[in-house]
Amino acid sequence: MATRLYIKNMVCLRCIRVVREELENIGLAVKSVELGEVEIEDSLTPLVIEKIKHAMESNGFELLEDQKRRTVEKIKVAVIDLLYMNESNKEAHRLTLSSYLSDKLGLDYNYLSTLFSSVENITIERYVILQKIERVKELLKYEELTLSEIAYRLNYSSTQHLSNQFKQITGFSPTQFKKMVGNSRKPIDKLT
Repeated sequence: MATRLYIKNMVCLRCIRVVREELENIGLAVKSVELGEVEIEDSLTPLVIEKIKHAMESNGFELLEDQKRRTVEKIKVAVIDLLYMNESNKEAHRLTLSSYLSDKLGLDYNYLSTLFSSVENITIERYVILQKIERVKELLKYEELTLSEIAYRLNYSSTQHLSNQFKQITGFSPTQFKKMVGNSRKPIDKLT
């Protein structure tokens, strides 16, 4: 019988690899690993669950056992997916956050919004803005794209809108940020 686990703070391909390795080190038969979700072939004893919790926590992850927290984690993963999808998919630019999340999670957006705010103490919209600003920082640091290209990729209405939002969140204009030495970014799982 397969068991599904939900893991908080999985945000990248490296996270998937680390979680898979940790579970295999415990001796579990891992069927699949995706961002925020793992399927294993084994049933779990309380001792094995404690081993999983410890392994996850030692790598900066958290085993989610509460349904509300699992849903919030799914929202976060969906937001990150949408953010990166917007960069590479012109069709994604037409998606609204509310319809995308409702379709992706199969739940009413008002419910998702209320739940997210109650668990994370910020709105989904604010979380999206924080995610976008961290992505802007990353792209500015790479210096491969112009600010207008970054604005287009991240679905900003204009370069000015991106600049205003960036300054509001960071206290710096994008140009000032680029000039700063050691412009530190926050890990995307710490943006609450």
